[in-house]
Amino acid sequence: MNSTTIYPKIGIRPIIDGRLGGVRESLEETTMKMAQNVAALYQKELHYPDGSPVQCVIADTCIGGVYEAAQCAQKFEANNVGVSLSVTPCWCYGSETMDMNPLLPKAIWGFNGTERPGAVYLAATLAAHNQMGLPSFGIYGRDVQDLGDETIPGDVKEKLLSFARSGLAVAIMRGKSYLAIGSVSMGIAGSIVVPDFFREYLGMRNEYVDSSEVLRRVEKKIYDEGEYEKALAWVKQHCKEGEDYNPKEKQFSREEKDKHWEFVVKMTIIIRDLMTGNAHLKDKGFGEESLGHNAIASGFQGQRQWTDFLPNGDFSEAILNSSFDWNGIRAPYMVATENDSFNGISMLFGYLLTNTAQIFADVRTYWSPDAVKRVTGYTPEGAAVNGFIHLINSGSATLDGSGQQSKDGKPVMKPFWEISEAEANACLDATTWYPANNGYFRGGGYSSKFVTKGGMPVTMCRINLVRGLGPVLQIAEGETTDLPAEVHKTLDDRTDKTWPTTWFVPRITGKGAFTDVYSVMAHWGANHGAISYGHIGHDLITLASMLRIPVCMHNVEEDKLFRPSAWNAFGSETEGADYRACSTYGPLYK
Repeated sequence: MNSTTIYPKIGIRPIIDGRLGGVRESLEETTMKMAQNVAALYQKELHYPDGSPVQCVIADTCIGGVYEAAQCAQKFEANNVGVSLSVTPCWCYGSETMDMNPLLPKAIWGFNGTERPGAVYLAATLAAHNQMGLPSFGIYGRDVQDLGDETIPGDVKEKLLSFARSGLAVAIMRGKSYLAIGSVSMGIAGSIVVPDFFREYLGMRNEYVDSSEVLRRVEKKIYDEGEYEKALAWVKQHCKEGEDYNPKEKQFSREEKDKHWEFVVKMTIIIRDLMTGNAHLKDKGFGEESLGHNAIASGFQGQRQWTDFLPNGDFSEAILNSSFDWNGIRAPYMVATENDSFNGISMLFGYLLTNTAQIFADVRTYWSPDAVKRVTGYTPEGAAVNGFIHLINSGSATLDGSGQQSKDGKPVMKPFWEISEAEANACLDATTWYPANNGYFRGGGYSSKFVTKGGMPVTMCRINLVRGLGPVLQIAEGETTDLPAEVHKTLDDRTDKTWPTTWFVPRITGKGAFTDVYSVMAHWGANHGAISYGHIGHDLITLASMLRIPVCMHNVEEDKLFRPSAWNAFGSETEGADYRACSTYGPLYK
């Protein structure tokens, strides 16, 4: 995203009992302080994708009735508020003070205290929200606090942050674009871009550019030539080329391979410019091209019309998806292989919730313990004892996924502002760029190869579209795992040893889609998955409920589920209730 991006703010509404003559006056300071404390929490704990602290807007006065509610709404609109949180320590007038904006994700924190019934306001106003069809999240601490206690309890803090992370993701997507470069790749359903989904569920536009635009910009030098020279020098220094495993008769000459390097570096710059623009192009006389397409995510068709005669997009996708390049450490871009827009949006969900780069991968193979034993003689143990899933694609996964970043001695994937230069270089050093498999990619190019370190908590997710139902979200929390070197080599070589590999072990619950590792693979709804660092399934579920996308598969603990209050009225079985609520309310922007 451009550094000039104006991010949405979190609006905080201090709600108060409006009765003057002693009641309101006694609560003014306490109520406003409650709002200020939440703002301080958000500004300390949450960051925008560019690394800056999240900004909050607090109503100018406490809100005791409809006039002050209207004044607050005007302030929010004038200050680019995209998420609304109401807080109160006391009883107030529910329908007179509630937030009525249907597009803002909204929540209410009702203070659990006995001196003043903040929880009563919470219950009354949630009922008003539900009656009016304006879903709101309810936040209520487990333990009673004293009225003057300014502490935000741990359980309340967790819900406040989950709501804000998800609400900001909704607000940041609104008005942005998904840029499809090319069209449908090899009949993959996810690359059949469905504009109704983007518009109605995400509030996003769709932009389309024929693949020939990339070629035109290469041939007409519609890129920053100075940056290109800098980038090529960086690539020669940091991107080591691997052995050519193609048959001798299909191998490109050294001269052709060098030309491929030059081409893919130009492609990388051009795809980025297509997404977000580049002011330098205006100086070269390309004012229209300098603007970009306001894209928060994109996809590159690649196969086959492109890759049958031109270098593939693996290098461009991998570098753009990573948190560093020749310009240093920076925010990753979300670029989907094969223009799989649904996996691109799944990556975007994970990115906006964590600010970390995302792994794009094929959900390729389930390896049972018996199959591993038969092929390698090795019996899986540790995290892999019940088998594992091979996540692998032709080189488009973020290089952050190598696991070379660390915290407290453990492999992690960090927001870019926490990544050191040494960690970025370690990710590059762990990656080899092999000449592309010319059976798949007749035009050549380069595919990245690394093996993800084991021991990282990760969450895999995927949006799928089902006719008659609409979009559904799948979630699988788990961890990456290591295999002995020879076992890894034997299994990896059976697919393509020039592609990046992640060995993934989902957390098993013993029932449904998570009966065992095989069941996870068997229930996965498409050939791709988006993998994010950390166990973020609960935030994904919260985000999905805001967008009215039901979750058809997850292994998140029941006590971590956080959805709008209205979902409780759709039945006691949470998965079915989610489907019924999403169907009743419909897409957020329809």
